Amino acid sequence: MKRMHIHVAVDNLNDSIRFYKAVFGNAEPAVLKSDYCKWELIDPAVNFAISQRGAKPGVNHVGIQVETHAELAEMNARFAAAAMPVQEQTGTTCCYARSDKSWTVDPQGVAWETFKTLEAAPVYGQSRDKAQSPAARCAPAESCEPVPEPSAACA
Repeated sequence: MKRMHIHVAVDNLNDSIRFYKAVFGNAEPAVLKSDYCKWELIDPAVNFAISQRGAKPGVNHVGIQVETHAELAEMNARFAAAAMPVQEQTGTTCCYARSDKSWTVDPQGVAWETFKTLEAAPVYGQSRDKAQSPAARCAPAESCEPVPEPSAACA
């Protein structure tokens, strides 16, 4: 099964958690950190994440989460068929998870990813854009930088 993925950057994580929890029928998050929160919902089938990591508030990126490497290969082929540059990442750490993934950008400049989660990770992961702070977001980059554990100031 494939699941839609949406990641929204927010100004206030706690206010946003309250809002989205209500929207999702009081569903508890699958991941809750001091700077990040994710729901993996069945109805609607979506991996919905929010983070407060210095990115401009709004849609950060969208994507398709897959369950198998065969589905990942299928999505990589779809990205390639869209005739946009594709960046593949193997065993990368992003959003408190280690994943195999690929990135592209749609004609409007919206970052799209497809990914298979391999396991949970103790740190958020890598930055997508050197122009932003390393903590700002996960997405495609020429060179990714590691992000340190959130400090007590993030809580």
